[in-house]
Amino acid sequence: MNELNISTIIAQNRREKAMTQEQLASYMGVSKASVSKWETGQSYPDITFLPQLATLFNISIDQLMGYSPQMTKEEIRKLYQQFSKAFAKEPLEDVLERLHETERKYYSCFPLLYQLAALLANHFMLTENRERQLEILAEAEAMCGRVAAESKDPRLSREAVSLQAMCLLISQQPEKVLELLGEDLRPMVSDETGLAQAYLMLGNSAEARRVTQIAAYQHLLIFFSTATTLFSLQPDQFEMLLQRLQATAEAFQLEKLHHNTMALFYLQGAQGYCQRLMSGTDPEPEKAAAEALGLLKKYADLCTSGFFPYSLHGDDLFTDLDSWFAEFDMGAGYPRSEKVIRESMLQGVEQNPFFQVLEDREDFRKIVSALKANLIS
Repeated sequence: MNELNISTIIAQNRREKAMTQEQLASYMGVSKASVSKWETGQSYPDITFLPQLATLFNISIDQLMGYSPQMTKEEIRKLYQQFSKAFAKEPLEDVLERLHETERKYYSCFPLLYQLAALLANHFMLTENRERQLEILAEAEAMCGRVAAESKDPRLSREAVSLQAMCLLISQQPEKVLELLGEDLRPMVSDETGLAQAYLMLGNSAEARRVTQIAAYQHLLIFFSTATTLFSLQPDQFEMLLQRLQATAEAFQLEKLHHNTMALFYLQGAQGYCQRLMSGTDPEPEKAAAEALGLLKKYADLCTSGFFPYSLHGDDLFTDLDSWFAEFDMGAGYPRSEKVIRESMLQGVEQNPFFQVLEDREDFRKIVSALKANLIS
């Protein structure tokens, strides 16, 4: 929403109609001094004059006032980046106050509200006060709830529900998550095959290929992130699952294709080995420790050499992704500031309770030192 700019708009439209201030004043039934004050911003026209002025200039009342309740995609992107940088540099409460002012100003701009909720969900941890963290998450969850309920964009509503569920999970409210998402998992419904076939029937094989590549790419990442959750749910098959995922990652060159997915995989794999060490269930503890350290070394190498500058791109197999990333502005930019991301990468190892079993090992200390030296300047 632009700030009210009615003074400039009145003056501009009056000149475009080749009217003098005296002529406009006569038409409106006011003094020339009143028109002059309108155009210099010293006062605003009475609300009852707005329809008459809009009719004279052949514009809407919103246009007359310079009012737009919605932001463009580009404006939302820029605002997100501004807030993300501010969270890294300014006091948390100061940034939150501005964010809430923006929310009130654009109360019905649902794409923006979703991004504001994402900002809250990505930065709530900047305060160490757990009560305040829960308050911020509750604000994000409520914002998502309104987007889901009031937005007329089905995809945006679904994304808002997913983010809402994540906020509830972080807030340790599993019952509300089940209530929100439903306790039964239905078969996945995918439109991509139908879209691809439709494009083929129209003779557009290039678009059919693009749609199919996008679908395969997304399903690959979803599969990978979901499968790693089984590390802790199926501890008896942990190593089998780890090996299969490593083979999949190598086959699709995921280290180059999606850095974040592989960084999380290495971290969660190391946690899996350490969990076995902590429970005393691993038959070969020294081997398990070595495997954990090997995965942590890969995590550290990826975080310090292959992660920044962040970008999403295709490869020799997924040749049509770049245009899709550009279309949805996913090719560059971080969900949080780079400073916050770097700090969280270090915290993921240094403050991870699973890795306490490795703290006395020289190799672990070297990994932490390397992360500190390369991530925190």
